[in-house]
Amino acid sequence: MTDDMQRTGPRRVGQVKEITSLSNPIIKDIKALTNKKDREESGTFMAEGLKLVIDALQLGWVIRTLIYAKAAKSKPLVEQVAARTVAHGGLVLEVSEKVLSSVTRRDNPQMVVGVFEQRWRKLDDLRPEKSATIVALDRVRDPGNLGTIIRTADAAGASAVLLIGDCTDPFSLETVRATMGSVFAVPVVKASVEEFLAWQKHAGAQVVATHLAGAVDYRTVDYRNKPTVLLMGNEQSGLPENLAKAADRTVRIPQQGRADSLNLAVATAVMLFEARRHLLALDAKE
Repeated sequence: MTDDMQRTGPRRVGQVKEITSLSNPIIKDIKALTNKKDREESGTFMAEGLKLVIDALQLGWVIRTLIYAKAAKSKPLVEQVAARTVAHGGLVLEVSEKVLSSVTRRDNPQMVVGVFEQRWRKLDDLRPEKSATIVALDRVRDPGNLGTIIRTADAAGASAVLLIGDCTDPFSLETVRATMGSVFAVPVVKASVEEFLAWQKHAGAQVVATHLAGAVDYRTVDYRNKPTVLLMGNEQSGLPENLAKAADRTVRIPQQGRADSLNLAVATAVMLFEARRHLLALDAKE
């Protein structure tokens, strides 16, 4: 990382800069955040769109850098976000649309982009309550699937998304886009298979796993008596045997037609809203 990028850390003095050159070292470092290695080294990621930036700030996420197109400068909300970024010691960059397109790799980019500090929840801090639902994903590889699942988990009121094994990065630009801002609202946890299995033993939650050889229909499971972990397998290979055997229940989603499986994000949505349906029924009784 360059000295300029280091100065965009949380202890810097807030400042505003105008940049028009694609070769500016700050812009180069921000563009590098499209690479997982650079995101991990800096502990930061990009989020596009004024609404996403505002949502993140309202939820307490730390903004390192705010980038906006010159055309957006006079918009009141942009001015407010810029002032808030500077007040918190952040760097504000006013750039040309050409520079913004280069940063986001889009021909018609959003007018505002924020660079935020990553936030991971610790596995040991996950202590699900009775009505909690957690999504656990084994080796999810597609950024669009992961982003859609995080967004759906948010919509269904899930407590967290747990990534098991070698998963795609939830802070990649593609995943963040697909979450539509829900990445800021849903805690994300990562764990190895061994860490997950050890956590499962004392979490006090039932693990319901989808599996092609699932013993029962997913609709016959009672999701009301204790917290639930919905365990979903890899897009291509599904769940490995060690995870499937560790589940309290293995279930299947009945299907008709020629398709023998559902898209991972769709299957997760089906499971999430079935669990939510049970919880809503419980709330109605109470």
